[in-house]
Order: sequence, then structure tokens, then C-alpha cells
Amino acid sequence: MERLSGMDASFLYLETPTQMLHVCGLIILDGSTIPGGYSFAKLRDELAIRVETMPSFKRRLEDSRFNLDHPVWVDDSDFDIERHVHRIAVPAGGREELAELCGSIASQPMDRTRPLWEMFFIEGLEDGSIAVMSKMHHANVDGVTGANLMSQLCSLEPDTPRPEFDHRPKGAGTASSLDITIDGMLAFVSRPLRMAKMLPGSLALLPRWIDRARKGEAMPAPFTAPRTSLNGAITGHRSIAYGELSLDDVKLVKNTFGVKVNDVVLTMCAGALRKYLENRDELPDESLVSIVPVSVHDKSDRPGTNQISAMFTQLGTDIADPIERLYMIAERNTINKDHNEALGATLLQDWAQFAAPAVFGSAMRVYASLKLAERHPVVHNLVVSNVPGPPLPLYFMGARIKQMYPLGPVFHGAGLNVTVMSLNGRLNVGLVACKELAPHLWDLADAFSEALAELVKAARTHARKRKRSAASS
Repeated sequence: MERLSGMDASFLYLETPTQMLHVCGLIILDGSTIPGGYSFAKLRDELAIRVETMPSFKRRLEDSRFNLDHPVWVDDSDFDIERHVHRIAVPAGGREELAELCGSIASQPMDRTRPLWEMFFIEGLEDGSIAVMSKMHHANVDGVTGANLMSQLCSLEPDTPRPEFDHRPKGAGTASSLDITIDGMLAFVSRPLRMAKMLPGSLALLPRWIDRARKGEAMPAPFTAPRTSLNGAITGHRSIAYGELSLDDVKLVKNTFGVKVNDVVLTMCAGALRKYLENRDELPDESLVSIVPVSVHDKSDRPGTNQISAMFTQLGTDIADPIERLYMIAERNTINKDHNEALGATLLQDWAQFAAPAVFGSAMRVYASLKLAERHPVVHNLVVSNVPGPPLPLYFMGARIKQMYPLGPVFHGAGLNVTVMSLNGRLNVGLVACKELAPHLWDLADAFSEALAELVKAARTHARKRKRSAASS
């Protein structure tokens, strides 16, 4: 067996019927590139073969009523690929119809008695493409591990032979209720000592944060974000929208103004949100605050799948001029990153170890049922992630990937998730929202291209002025 880390298990405890914490992905495939042509049965059987060498796809949760620690992973001895891979068709093959179907899939909770993943092969698109909607629980993947799993299903050529293994990778193993209980008890009795070691350093963080804030060197504090229609108690209904942009345009802006790709992405996101909220007559005077997940896989020595920390950042939605907003975000990102690193790469993981399933889960259900997210100041407005992808074409089991849209979860109080992923010279933007809080999500998705065009126009104007200035001197 493999004991879940506190961070991994927290995504189970935080889950409610309306706050489902699985991570989704939408891939659009060109079926004509598959050697021998597209066949659902052929791709399902190919996937079944590859899954045999990927233990994460074959492990399920196990627990005991007397377990005092987090649940464990065990191998699923009754694994059946047909319980996880499904074939459906979209009634009419446009983007809205596909997104509505994917939103319905994202709205369904996962069966915890089975390995926590599913794939839906969606046929019937207008242009003959095939869509694949994937779901994996956040307890089982984070951004890096999810990308690594997908990379094992992808190749750089359509007919690349599948990887061969001399032996099957080691799985999670098995466990009895007694094993889980005894091991959990040993971990539980060591908690007070571990907490005593962590407490002094953690208590010192607040005065340090206050000192940084006085100097203007701190991230925005939680509970300081302005309230919008996106910030309330969420339902279990999800809406999805997406868009594709030019990575070259993003790099043009980046190079012209001497900033980073992530600065441009956040500025573009802020521009789209400004337009969306202005059209609803609810743009706040203060800047929206986003959480940006930060991978610490290269800095953390803690066990578990989820190796992440969270950085709070201002989006500058209160700044009308896009270039002024870009420079502000670039400056604040440097400060926020430095502050986040000063907190420690493992702070979130270490404290998550003390999450008690009964208390944590019950508190979350009460919080959701009483809609407490609407009764206290907003913690943060949304989540924005930027995932770098390969600059080359990718093939998913022989089919060329045309677009790949990552789709993250939403939370009570922050009903919008924006995830951006680069692939083969394009920037794919995936949006997930609570349907009731964002009933017109396509308006926001379409505003991204307008926000990028605004930045590109400013970059070209800036470049022309610089050339004229150089020529005159």
C-alpha cells in the first residue's frame, strides 16, 4: 500500500457534492492521421495495453473505519478498462455543443471505489475531429504529474511503437484493514512532535508578512479581494469554454517589453476579465486577486503526488492601459514570487499532513451547505495556471493533437478557473466555471483574443516608435 500525503488526501476531504475536485482535459484529435484510420475499439485496446505499464491508472483508494491517518492507495485487482473508457457522440458538432457536453461530464462526481480516472471519446464533431475528455482526481495528479502521465500516451510521430518494458512497474500493492489501522496509528502518534517542531517557524510568518507588506514587498493577503459575481457559493453545475491563441504573438509582447511569458498571460487574462466585468457593469475599483499554483517538484522532498504551493497575485484589472498593467504585473510577480519562496516550498504540504478527515470533511460540508463563502470577505477571485507544453506536434496514440485544453477545478468563493497551455506554437486557454456564477462563459473566452490583440497592437506601435527614434538619432 501507499499512504496518501496530507496534501493529496486534502483534495478528498475538501470535496463536496458541489465542489468536485477532479482535473479535466479536453483534447481535439485529427483522426485521419491514425495509421489504418480511427476506430474507438482500436484506441481503447491500445490504451488498455499502455495502462498496464502505468501504475497510477490502476490504483484505487482503500481505508479502514479505525484508521487515524490518511487513506491509502492499493492496486485494483478487479481493474477493467471498459469501466473507465467510454464512447459518446455530440448531438451537433459545434464548439458550444461540445463544451456543453464536456461541462456535463465535468459535473459528475467520480466513483471512489474504482481508480480515479475516466476518458470519454466524443465523436460527431462538424469537422470530423475526435475529442477526448479526460477526468482524473486531484488526489491522484497535479499539473506536473498529469502532464507526465499524458506524455506516456503521446509521441512525436503517429506510428511510433509503444514503449517496451522488461518488467511491469511496481504498483501500490495490497493492504488489509489491520495493516491500514496499525500503520495509521503509528503515523498519528507522531503528529504532536512534528507539529511542535513546525509551530515556532510558522508563527513567525505573520509578523514577517506584515513587515513585508509595510515595505511593499508582500503578496496580497487572503481575504482582501473585491467581490464579483464569480465569487460565491458554487453549485455542482459546470460550464466550459476555450480558445486558441498565437504563441508568437505572446512572445512578441514579451520580447518587446522585456517581461516573461507568464506576465503576458496574466495581463491578457486581466484584459479579458475587465471586458467581461465591464459588460456586466460590475468591474470593481480594486484589482482582482488570483491564486497561481506553483510546482515545487524540484524543491520538495516530501512524499505524495501533489507537490505544489500557491502564490497570490494582483491582476491589475483596475488599470485600463494594457502596457501599464503589464509592467505592474511583471513587477508584482517578481515580488510575489520572492515572498512565496520565502514562505518555504513545503509549508503547504507540511501543514496539510495534519488535516483530519472527519473534522476537515464535516467542516467543508457545513461551509458549503450554509453558503459561508458569501458571508466573509473574498479569499481570492479565481485560479490562473500557466502550463508550458512542448513546442512540437504531438500524437495521442497515433492521432495528431490539434488542441489541448487543460481544465482545473473551481472552489467555493472562487467559481472560475483559467488554465493556459502552450503546444506547437499555439496557446490553448481552458476555462471552467460554476454555471450559475458565469452563465455566459463564452463571452469571457472570446475576450482573450481581443485582450491579446490589444497587447500586440501596443507592442507593434512601441517597436515603430523605437525604430523612428533610433533612425532620428
